[in-house]
Amino acid sequence: MSNPLHWAGRVRPQGGATPLAQRRHCRLCSGPMSASMSSLRIYGVARTRAFRALWVAEELGLDYQHLPIEIGEAGARTPEFLALNPNGRLPVIVDNDFVLSESLAITLYLAKKHGRGMLYPESVEAEAKAWQWSFWAVGEVDRGVNIWSLHAVRLPPAERNAGLREEALKVLAAPFAVLDAAVSARPYLLGDGFTVADLNVAAVISRAVDMELDRVPHLSGWLKRCLDRPAARAALALKAKSDNETPVELTRRIARINRL
Repeated sequence: MSNPLHWAGRVRPQGGATPLAQRRHCRLCSGPMSASMSSLRIYGVARTRAFRALWVAEELGLDYQHLPIEIGEAGARTPEFLALNPNGRLPVIVDNDFVLSESLAITLYLAKKHGRGMLYPESVEAEAKAWQWSFWAVGEVDRGVNIWSLHAVRLPPAERNAGLREEALKVLAAPFAVLDAAVSARPYLLGDGFTVADLNVAAVISRAVDMELDRVPHLSGWLKRCLDRPAARAALALKAKSDNETPVELTRRIARINRL
């Protein structure tokens, strides 16, 4: 098998932002990366939290190389990948010689480096609010949305646990009400403009778009606005493709090892 760190990848051409329809695909060789390829590499299949890194790269119009390696022994647990991230988890980025893991650290880093005053807030107070909402998403809603998604959509119908699905909805009710209130009087979390705070929270709960959200209409409208952005649609297309190509046994394994 070829080096998993040089699997088939998606590369945006150099030279600035390019319309989505004009982006090209390529296959990476097993040798050193060509000088013509982007200095930013994003590791991880889009089904994983790598989706968040892909979205922010698209949102910023960055040239990037996507290496869609899988979880497990043949991908994120290989010696080559563990040299990048000893935790063996996805995603990881390599930005020139800088290596970074943890999906929301990646989105905040890239947004601050390339989008300060636009995607990334300019004031220290607004920056802190972006951190607040990012950490809130991981602590309050990430696990619940994943449990609901597995037992409502991703596992085979006969293997879905209705009790776990309903319990996830109960756990999510209170934080979803908080988010609903936060976007009830303004279009986005920090005001009138879309920022990395919205990207991070919407990315974490992106699978909630399939839920019944009638009780949180402001959240529902906000989530649809976020996910309807061209950059989000581009990343979601990669995520949908990854979902469709995921063997059911791998989905079972994901549920098992994460105790979902």
